[in-house]
Amino acid sequence: MKKTRIGLLLLLAIFMTSPINSDACTRSLYKAGDGRFLTSRSMDWQTDLHSNLWVFPRGMKKDGGIDSKSIKWTSKYGSLTASAFRASTADGMNEKGLVINLLYLAEADYGKSNKPTLSAGAWGQYVLDNYATVAEAVAGLRKAPFQIIAPLLPGDIAAGIHLSISDSQGDSAIVEYIGGKLIIHHSKKYLVMTNSPSFDQQLSLNAYWQELGGLTMLPGTNRASDRFARASYYTISSPPFKDERMAVGAAFSIIRNVSVPLGFRDAKKPNIATTLWRSVSDQKSLKYYFESTTSPNIFWVDLHKLDLSTTAQTKKLDLSNRPIFAGEVSAKFVPATPFKWLAPSK
Repeated sequence: MKKTRIGLLLLLAIFMTSPINSDACTRSLYKAGDGRFLTSRSMDWQTDLHSNLWVFPRGMKKDGGIDSKSIKWTSKYGSLTASAFRASTADGMNEKGLVINLLYLAEADYGKSNKPTLSAGAWGQYVLDNYATVAEAVAGLRKAPFQIIAPLLPGDIAAGIHLSISDSQGDSAIVEYIGGKLIIHHSKKYLVMTNSPSFDQQLSLNAYWQELGGLTMLPGTNRASDRFARASYYTISSPPFKDERMAVGAAFSIIRNVSVPLGFRDAKKPNIATTLWRSVSDQKSLKYYFESTTSPNIFWVDLHKLDLSTTAQTKKLDLSNRPIFAGEVSAKFVPATPFKWLAPSK
């Protein structure tokens, strides 16, 4: 036990002094008292992501968006998503209650192969379109059917990401590419995810704080390891509310606790990013809640009120001018041409 604690302390010390990229996002999977699961996440970035909400129906023919060798598929399930840079599905839930969240990971290395290509921006959408449960997604992704291509993001930032997946039964998976190899962490125990370091190291760092106990002390900085520890403690310790409204409130409370204040800057840590928006996906009622940090209200989309049939149109809720919405907004979506996936500049 003593050796384990010393090892964890050393790992913590190394992490605290490492000059890694710290773009911040956090994901939490909360279980309510009525058996429902709610996945919440914060979206943190240094610049405006130009995020909008999109409705993608079933039966859409899609491809990986890179070249003639890109993987092709037809969507089995309709979904409601949040975009980033008008070129990526960053967050969303499909009609089966499967949720994906893309988070930044500086250590991501997708390797190289001759497999069909898939834009990093399309990775989450591919999962939403093809799978109904985490188990299905894990089985499909383990076959490694594609080669992820990650062009630079605006600002010449590497598109390093890892993917979290959760479903209506509380199953969870964290998918990463480290050292060119696909690594999948699959367990209902994996309730929280942040950014760097890789997920196995996040678990080790969190073990140290679990040993101390959350009532003794919790780390309070904006670093990914500290947010992981706080989110883990509050996700597990928050009361399992049976009332739907209270459960949604609990999920938002957890993710707000690990958000970075709007406009926060630290000259010594220029890569710490402010929270731009937060979402909560209720995987039982199929309601997707959205909160912009520049808006006084939360609004939501009831997927039951969306037309996700094979004859339906792609639709968009434009958030570019920071509109103020409140309540259920499915009727405010308008037909729109789907954006193109993040691709290398020509």
